[in-house]
Amino acid sequence: MQIENFKIFADLVETKSFSKSAKLNGITQSAVSQQARAMERHFKTLLIDRSQKQFQLTREGLRVYDSAKEILHTYDKLLSELQEMKKVISGTIRISTIYSIGLHELPPYIKKFLHDYPSVNVRVEYRRSNLVYEDILHNSVDFGLVAFPIKQRQIEVLTFRSDHLVLITHPNHPLAKRGEIEVKDLADHKFIGFDPDIPTRKAVDQIFRENKIESEPVMEFDNIETVKRAVEIDHGIAIVPQATVQQESKAGTLAVLPFKGRNFTRPLAILHRKGRVLTPAMKKFIETLGLDLPEARDT
Repeated sequence: MQIENFKIFADLVETKSFSKSAKLNGITQSAVSQQARAMERHFKTLLIDRSQKQFQLTREGLRVYDSAKEILHTYDKLLSELQEMKKVISGTIRISTIYSIGLHELPPYIKKFLHDYPSVNVRVEYRRSNLVYEDILHNSVDFGLVAFPIKQRQIEVLTFRSDHLVLITHPNHPLAKRGEIEVKDLADHKFIGFDPDIPTRKAVDQIFRENKIESEPVMEFDNIETVKRAVEIDHGIAIVPQATVQQESKAGTLAVLPFKGRNFTRPLAILHRKGRVLTPAMKKFIETLGLDLPEARDT
């Protein structure tokens, strides 16, 4: 029985999907099924209850899974300790991030990190917020970056930074002439929003509710870039993170207005799976983001 067998089985249990486990390990779905049956032959017992429609372990399968996690954790910890002994900073860091952070907040940090540690590869995937959490829970990435983080039992949340929410309009829009804006002034204007399930959209909806403004978006999009393009052609106004519109503000393609006497913020966080062993490269990445990572979190 090799370490890869335990890894594939653990991924299968956590994703409850043969296809997802196959993707995580770079093998075919058939190979995952064969690995599971090979483990059953090795331990001479059924590990997966195939009489159920949904994926479910037998009692013995649950015991094997628990032990597999212990074995994998010990193995990862050993590799990390050996790298630290040799002072090696290398490997690959996989990041799952929402578009706005990945495109506008993360690049300078990655640039600095790659300059300081050229032997490390960084792979970034752009995902919707709910899928970032799935990626972390399924161990398909090392870190996740989200806005308005939600606490979950299996996920460690590290506060990254906060961004301000601002109003953007076409440069010739009537509201653009003002140096700052009051929330009540947004009533009766066409509004462009993010999709309803996106956390920043929920925060904007809360702002409207608190100020008793009824606003039904004329358009809804799943990423910041499309929202900005719609405002640039004067299809409506939008509330967005300030960091995402710095280039457009400088170029004059969008008017950016702060809220008068109000400070609407958008907290950002980096996520990783609790109990996961962090390699030297992962620890250095955390440090590059300007965050502290107590040693106790590595175990």
